[in-house]
Amino acid sequence: MAERSVAVVGGGWAGCTAAVELARQGCKVTVFEAARVLGGRARRVVTDRALLDNGQHIMLGAYSASLRLLKTVGVREQQALLKLPLQMRYPAGSGGMDFIAPRLPAPLHLLGALLRAKGLQREDKLSLARFSTTARWMGWQLHQDCSVSELLERFDQTARLIQLMWRPLCLAALNTPPERASAQVFLNVLRDSLGARRSASDMLLPRADLTALFPGAAETWLQSHGGTVRTGAKVQGLARLQDGRWQVSASGEAVGGQWNAPFDGVVLATSASQAAVLLHGIPDADLNPLCARLTAFESEAITTCYLQYAKDVRLELPFFALLDAPERYQWGQFVFDRGQLDAHNAGLLAVVVSASGGAAEQGQDLLAEAIAVQLADVFQRPELGQPLWFKVITEKRATFACAPGLDRPGNATGLARLAIAGDYTASDYPATLESAVRSGVAAAATLWNTPP
Repeated sequence: MAERSVAVVGGGWAGCTAAVELARQGCKVTVFEAARVLGGRARRVVTDRALLDNGQHIMLGAYSASLRLLKTVGVREQQALLKLPLQMRYPAGSGGMDFIAPRLPAPLHLLGALLRAKGLQREDKLSLARFSTTARWMGWQLHQDCSVSELLERFDQTARLIQLMWRPLCLAALNTPPERASAQVFLNVLRDSLGARRSASDMLLPRADLTALFPGAAETWLQSHGGTVRTGAKVQGLARLQDGRWQVSASGEAVGGQWNAPFDGVVLATSASQAAVLLHGIPDADLNPLCARLTAFESEAITTCYLQYAKDVRLELPFFALLDAPERYQWGQFVFDRGQLDAHNAGLLAVVVSASGGAAEQGQDLLAEAIAVQLADVFQRPELGQPLWFKVITEKRATFACAPGLDRPGNATGLARLAIAGDYTASDYPATLESAVRSGVAAAATLWNTPP
């Protein structure tokens, strides 16, 4: 069989995954990315101050597809990721708790964490044990989806446990407030982390910037396997040719202005809305129902506030949970010491605000000042209130709002040799790096399965 050529439109994590999987099948792959850097919504950002990420991410040991892919493209897990046991630790004296799982076999690690937890009353610990036991008994499945808040109420979870454990976990995993988030998707995440082997609950913090962690390594790997990556190339249209191939029309300096070429197959790994635009523009194709599903997603923002201090400023741990109180202008939910991930970032703290629509409305200067004051207060360290500089990055469409019963399309489009990939496609998971990777794998497997 002659070598098949494939265009992958979009160089985010889903697109890079699909490209690697197709190259492994023996296809000649060309990746088109409109931006100048690969990574999509998990990428490197070059600023006037430093090389940063457009958001701080935590991976989990349960991310089997992502970890396999990193290995495929030559990324060494031990060097690229800081592995920590499952934990939810707040600054001492801040009114939070200290919950960390010992390295014991599952589920003993959770029992050990519960027994040793500080800042939780007996009622809170019994509430957590009851949740875990009941969820396991149910097989982590609901007969009908509901909001996370409704689920926690059904499970009689205490107000303090919701505040310190379940709400921050929901925001971090689903980027959607509990009152609007899918309980079933939340249970899926808990099933594959808290409910699986101990190592599945490990927290993995990237040491390198997000583009270098995978998309950059994928580019190098693809080029060594006969692939091509064209950044700064925007795909403007697709058309079916009479011989069953697809004509791809693109523009940009990377393709010499205007460019058209045929491919045996195409994977659309753009945002859902951009995929809808390209699909709607295909002549003589009735894709209106699919396009309607793709444009129905609502977006949630994530804001990351970077604060640079003197090089000797360091937190006691690589990251802490924070008690957020927007009514008191305390927006931070988690703070990461980037210097403990990469020595080149000594003194750099990254504070994450998930579902950050309200925070982003404050304006960058006011938000950064409020977060610096919050850090100085909770850590009882006045110097944290006076950073040398700050940078606020808001990804307005970081994820989709992970609502109950959300209708997410599959990877097949119904047209031969045309598939879609993205963290918004059908999956047990919310919009995470793992769901993007799984979608890329599925799209590559689906591409040749639809008959002409």
